[in-house]
Amino acid sequence: MAAGTRTPFFVNARGLIGLLALGAGCATAPLADHPAIDGGVPAAWTARDDTGGRPALAWWTDFGDPGLDDVVQSALRQNYDLQAAAARLDQALADSRIAGADLQPALQVGLNGSKRKQNFIGFPIPGAEDRVLSTVFTNFGVSLDLTWEADLWGRLRAGARAALADLQSRAADLRAAQLSLAGQTTKAWFATAEAQQQLRLAEASVASFRISSEYVRERFEQGLRPSLDVRLALSNLATAEALREQRGQQFDASIRQLEVLMGRYASGTAAIPSALPSAPAVIPGGLPAELVRRRPDVVAAERRIAAARQRLQVAQRDLYPRFTLTASTGTATGALQDLIKRDFGVWTLLGNVIQPLLQGGRLRAGVDRAEARAAEELAVYANTTLQAFSEVETALAAEEYLVERERYLEISAEQSRAAEIIADDRYRSGLDDYITVLESQRLALQAEGDLIAARRQRLENRVDLYLALGGGFDLAPAMPGSGD
Repeated sequence: MAAGTRTPFFVNARGLIGLLALGAGCATAPLADHPAIDGGVPAAWTARDDTGGRPALAWWTDFGDPGLDDVVQSALRQNYDLQAAAARLDQALADSRIAGADLQPALQVGLNGSKRKQNFIGFPIPGAEDRVLSTVFTNFGVSLDLTWEADLWGRLRAGARAALADLQSRAADLRAAQLSLAGQTTKAWFATAEAQQQLRLAEASVASFRISSEYVRERFEQGLRPSLDVRLALSNLATAEALREQRGQQFDASIRQLEVLMGRYASGTAAIPSALPSAPAVIPGGLPAELVRRRPDVVAAERRIAAARQRLQVAQRDLYPRFTLTASTGTATGALQDLIKRDFGVWTLLGNVIQPLLQGGRLRAGVDRAEARAAEELAVYANTTLQAFSEVETALAAEEYLVERERYLEISAEQSRAAEIIADDRYRSGLDDYITVLESQRLALQAEGDLIAARRQRLENRVDLYLALGGGFDLAPAMPGSGD
């Protein structure tokens, strides 16, 4: 795919499948059939579910950040991994069209010409005993050839349906890649916002610690404080400066990572968020079976089961007789100008029935292999479904813990800032030593940094929840075309 190719926001799989069905004759995709799994699946989420509505298809807009919407759309248009996934879908579409072509008669036209010389040696021809007689044959022909296999047992139709199911699986894989890319880009946006806030906090701490160290130095020069306080203050300042450089490096790396996800050169000049957004108040919810079936990875796994079952039918029907019909009509003549004359017309019609008898067990082994592949896909589907349930439950449960953690860190940051002010006042009043000031500064800086990180973790958990629910939740299937 060319570098300038734009990948659409979401795959219109229904249009692809409809187009393919027109070119595949009577073949239609197998109906969606989500197998039951043995895993004690509950009727509702066991984690607390603050359901109040459903997010839009573009779930990242729930964060209310226009800049985030811009970068996600840019990534969905320009990311090269996504373009590669779209190219794989195009390959599956071509494979499906090839499989569907077997249902239609094969028609071809041929034009041939030949000239042949034949010697007559050993023939007793009077008057020609001393020389070799020969003759030249010239032949020109034009033909229209037709080949068709009667799909009496549905073997070809099963193969075409398997190819359509593969196409739907690849379309679901592409949607899963789109959702994953949107999630990665959103998390990278949040990581950039956090890195910027952490850098600002480090810069503010350096400025504050520098003022504190200068005050301590003045007190030392006046003979009011020992040199130990000066050294502790300078050490604290140097530590804060080192942290500032670390935060700067993290901020720069996060910007470049965001640019790569957007399909751009990592120049470090991309627009950056001003601050972390607030977490959306509404958590989407519903019955697990209804939600999980809309996840693209589950849809893809179910389509692979359908394809494997259709290929099992192909393997089973390879044991049956095949009936083929070959017909040809045209003209054969020794003169090129006579090709268009009907007087030299020829035709053939051939019917052929083939029944496999001895194949060394190859066909039976093919059936066994297809059965094993279907069993494998069923097991993969069950594991994918249980993993999907686990991801939703984990994200829902983590939401409550992260909310409480953020609340406690807000208290910790508030109290640490107050303690830092009190410790500084007591030091200036000569009531406490400088060790108390250093400890209060360290605790305040750590509490502020932990609070910023916790806010980002809560936002990332919300992203994980959206992805676990299959992105935008709606009553319509997440992957159109599954069984249409």
